[in-house]
Amino acid sequence: MSTIILLLITGLGLGALYFLVASGLSLIYGLMGVLNFAHGSFLTLGAFAGWELARRMDGSSWGTLIASLVLGMAVGALVAAATEFLLIRRLYNRHIEQVLVTVGLALASVALFEGIWGTDAIYVTAPEWLSQTTEILGARVPNDRFLMIGAAVLVLLGIVAFLRYTRFGLIIRAGVENRSMVTALGIDVRKAFTVVFAIGGAAAGLGGVLASHYFGYVSPQLGGSLLIFAFIVTVIGGLGSLAGAAIASVVVAVLQQFANYFWGGTGDLMVVLLLAVVLLVRPTGILGKKA
Repeated sequence: MSTIILLLITGLGLGALYFLVASGLSLIYGLMGVLNFAHGSFLTLGAFAGWELARRMDGSSWGTLIASLVLGMAVGALVAAATEFLLIRRLYNRHIEQVLVTVGLALASVALFEGIWGTDAIYVTAPEWLSQTTEILGARVPNDRFLMIGAAVLVLLGIVAFLRYTRFGLIIRAGVENRSMVTALGIDVRKAFTVVFAIGGAAAGLGGVLASHYFGYVSPQLGGSLLIFAFIVTVIGGLGSLAGAAIASVVVAVLQQFANYFWGGTGDLMVVLLLAVVLLVRPTGILGKKA
């Protein structure tokens, strides 16, 4: 029983990490129709920014961890906003060009990160509590999983509240439905769309810092490896559906954990098979809308 509890909670922790990456992808695609392959670069840059701050301060203190999370979010948001402003804004409704530009940016950014920080993994330090465990029903669960889960819940609630209860959220949703009408009312929709990109980038930057603590290191390939599962989660949940991404993140990560333990490390294979089944049975995903 303790093994089941441990696998379930560690799966939730990994799912929280997937959601932090997939939430930005889903938000940007759902509201703006942009499939952003450079999203992993925002994550990696946020992780490196957090590590750079931590190595200059006391990396084992909670203050440093919180400052690293804030810096990772800020860096992710700024780079994402700059990407939208300089590259994506001219390519709305030109989807092939969007894919080419974002893929090229992802490849170029990995080369840039390797040039700055090298190709080897860099290990991070964290508050002692994160390396300890908490006993739940006989299972000793690593404490960092609780941090991941808490952060993912806060991000989900924050994005939903922003879109539903703020003026910017109202403008964004109206702009998606009828951009011409909102523009005719004198509202600059372009700024609102830049904000959407910045929010997605902030979630990726936050996910980058947390991922560096989950895996214990940061590397130029960190964002790319997580982006693969984030895309799978986004497709299974339904393109553009934030709630679908949250559900799919949990399903994918828990399945991965159980398959790795009980079926000889076949977690990644099971996830791909799940993706294939979902695409065959329900091509729009769990909560996706029909075209």
